[in-house]
Amino acid sequence: MTSNGQQGKPNLPEKDNLPRELGTQRINSPIARMGMFGAKTTGDTSGYGRLRVYRHVPAAAQRPYSDPSDPRTAYFDEVADALERSLKEIGTPYDTAISRVVVDRGEITFHVRREHLLDVATRLRDDPALRFELCLGVTGVHYPEDEGNELHAVYALRSITHNYEIRLEVSCPDSDPHIPSIVSVYPTNDWHEREAWDFFGIIFDGHPALTRIHMPDDWHGHPQRKDYPLGGIPVEYRGAKVPPPDQRRSYA
Repeated sequence: MTSNGQQGKPNLPEKDNLPRELGTQRINSPIARMGMFGAKTTGDTSGYGRLRVYRHVPAAAQRPYSDPSDPRTAYFDEVADALERSLKEIGTPYDTAISRVVVDRGEITFHVRREHLLDVATRLRDDPALRFELCLGVTGVHYPEDEGNELHAVYALRSITHNYEIRLEVSCPDSDPHIPSIVSVYPTNDWHEREAWDFFGIIFDGHPALTRIHMPDDWHGHPQRKDYPLGGIPVEYRGAKVPPPDQRRSYA
């Protein structure tokens, strides 16, 4: 029972009901696909055939990036200023290397143009004011509806010296899926880049041995892409044949 005597209803004015506002924004955003796995030719046997997956694109943030009411963001402007100064020292304008900055849910992401990724990673590691010594790996993401930027590589970086954490995000088109390898800057990224290549087909130029790490060497395609066929390998068990998921009957 709430203080206004109405059970189950929040004691908030309509204009201050942030969850409702965010929910309305999500529902009104573009629908990226229907169903759990994006199956189009046959029924989605997952049971989530009518699920709507919305495309949420956070807007670019404007300075100041730090929010006084959110202590998680306290160092964001400090990192951005130090990175801008550090890039200027090597003759690379900040706005040329960084296409946009996104602050969302208490986290900051620097969107880096791929031709400047090595310079940005090197300055983040070596500049005393930054000292992001650790790259936690790279994650591939596939946005088929993001024309010209379908493939994204996302890097999580941590500064042990300053206790900071940021993300870098780099995109490339399906037609030219090349991003520079940063193994020369962060050697631990060796296997992570192989995984992103294996699952998403991102080619990391300069990688010492870009081979598959999970799938067999002769496997065709990259199975975590959204346009990868649902069908798997037919299985026979005790005389019964189990067809691939997109060849089973529809439950719609």
